[in-house]
Amino acid sequence: MSESSQTLATFLELVRIDNPSGQEQAMAAAVRQRLDSLGIDSRQDTMGNIIAFVPGRGEPLLLNAHLDSVTPATGKQPVVKHGIVRSAGETVLGSDDLAGVAAILEGLRGALATGRHRAAEVVLTVQEEIGLRGARGLAYEQLRSRMGVALDLNGEVGGICVSAPAQDSIRVTIKGRAAHAGIAPEQGIDAIRVAAEAIMAMPLGRIDAETTANVGVIEGGAATNIVPALVSLKAEARSRDEGKLDRQTAAMRDAFERAAARHGAEIEWHAERAYGPIKMDADAPIVTLCRKAVEAIGIEPRLVETGGGSDVNIFNMHGIAAVNLSIGYREIHSSNEHIAVADLEQAARLVEALLTIEQ
Repeated sequence: MSESSQTLATFLELVRIDNPSGQEQAMAAAVRQRLDSLGIDSRQDTMGNIIAFVPGRGEPLLLNAHLDSVTPATGKQPVVKHGIVRSAGETVLGSDDLAGVAAILEGLRGALATGRHRAAEVVLTVQEEIGLRGARGLAYEQLRSRMGVALDLNGEVGGICVSAPAQDSIRVTIKGRAAHAGIAPEQGIDAIRVAAEAIMAMPLGRIDAETTANVGVIEGGAATNIVPALVSLKAEARSRDEGKLDRQTAAMRDAFERAAARHGAEIEWHAERAYGPIKMDADAPIVTLCRKAVEAIGIEPRLVETGGGSDVNIFNMHGIAAVNLSIGYREIHSSNEHIAVADLEQAARLVEALLTIEQ
């Protein structure tokens, strides 16, 4: 079996394993078995993250991908046609981020075969898609790496993400007053109306090139004949500029407070900085290493920015200088998700190059 078909075969086998966030046990078992077949011992921390150390020359390089995929991720069936791998149509494909997992496994296979690879630390996380929970709960005291890469970015292979946003996670509860909607609606305070007015008043969507905001979850009300007394919302704001993020979050809070004041409602507001931004210099050691590796596989490296967060944001908060690398998947988080076989192969070659090029 050729190297390229081995990479595809590994990916297809992983994709067929159910892996919704929080249900990664079968995926973790399959991946650990593959690591064992490569002679690599692995363990899982209390979160379920896989950690494996690969002896070699020099300081270890952290290699990261995540084991979970967004729902629907049960019963996935990949279809390969004209060099493209797609979902059969009822689920996501799971290339986010099983393509990254496959690239790491097959890149390691190639690097180990050379007998001259650098040391590596494999960190495969759980629950990435529901708030980077695996990376947040990772047993960092067990790690040795001070720099690393994630294989978890859309776009053609060769992209090196040097800038990613910080995110504020926001929860709001609006407290109105219940009343009979047909007999005495004027005695009530409609929490849903307050929420609606606040949302209409605040800046949302694309704020500028660096900043976005979204209200993603609204829950409230009990029955159509009751003026709703309670509404809860979940929202977020992101920006690669923390000053802009502070102002956006403040504007969202102001909109809720103003709407509540107009109607005599109360709000409970909670916002926390879920993770900080990434701003990596073009000549940072990890960026230089990635550029050399990309060039080594015959691709022109590109320094890119993103509007999405990833495990890399958390790693950098813990003092591990890490960047996210493009691996070629498209239309993620949808049943149209797909990836080219050629991109899978290049991603695996990139991992091998990261571990074998001379620094």
